[in-house]
Amino acid sequence: MALELDEEGHLLDHTLWTPEVAQQLADTLAVTLTDEHYRILQQVRAFHAEFNHPPSTRPLIKYLMKTLPEMQISNQLLQQMFNTGLVARHVNRIAGLPKPPNCL
Repeated sequence: MALELDEEGHLLDHTLWTPEVAQQLADTLAVTLTDEHYRILQQVRAFHAEFNHPPSTRPLIKYLMKTLPEMQISNQLLQQMFNTGLVARHVNRIAGLPKPPNCL
């Protein structure tokens, strides 16, 4: 399935996101998504639904620490899991959301 993406690789319509779409987007970072990845992605999408914008790094980590305390979320953990130093940008992209406004 050909995805409609913006020039930076984000889905144009976040409502078309599925776990299969997430894996297609994750493939660009050489990441194979696990149940733990999907739990994080669902919470990122919940943040977007609640606050009507994609989370930047600090709010993302704080939200995940609160909603997934058993995972002991940290920036380092997310960098390892998602194979990137640009955590908020790439986690939002894999979650089918736009790039946060303050990301490079």
